[in-house]
Amino acid sequence: MYPSLISAIEYFIRLDDAEKEFISSLVIPKTFAKGDHLLREGQVCRDVGFIETGLIRYYQTKDDGEDITLHFGKENEFTCNYQSFLDHSLSLTAIQCLEPSEILLISYDNLQRIYEEVREGQKFGRLACEFIYLQAQSQLRSMYTDEPEQRYLNFVNNYPDLQQRVPQYYISSFVGVKPPSLSRIRKRLAL
Repeated sequence: MYPSLISAIEYFIRLDDAEKEFISSLVIPKTFAKGDHLLREGQVCRDVGFIETGLIRYYQTKDDGEDITLHFGKENEFTCNYQSFLDHSLSLTAIQCLEPSEILLISYDNLQRIYEEVREGQKFGRLACEFIYLQAQSQLRSMYTDEPEQRYLNFVNNYPDLQQRVPQYYISSFVGVKPPSLSRIRKRLAL
């Protein structure tokens, strides 16, 4: 059984012992090295992952070849390109491990089985999607309305444990500034 995965699902719904066993039987554990990709741009996302250990980043490559960091994922969080996963389209986003990572994978078909065969499976799917939607809307609003300094403060508040784990150039990309600008922001905030 996978206690951290079961606990994450139980954040949204109740599970009995048989349902916990059933879900655990559908999971495939996989080890990724630092730098490995769970998903590359142009691939179809076929699995939802649950990060047991490790750290990932979501990014997109601009026409000029520069990466834009869109999001981070860490222990006890789900990871997936949900658009590609749901409609089987080619992903515009890549998902890369920033650290060695242990990730539990659930295929699209097995997730459908969870929705159908677990008593509150449909409720889990709905609540998890609502949670992801609210996070995405908050981040999108911040990119359009907040100044870079506020976006950096949002990062620090939302990911207090990641500042030492994520290279500064990924943080500056996520905040939407160049690395020298992030250094100035950090220096101003330290005063």
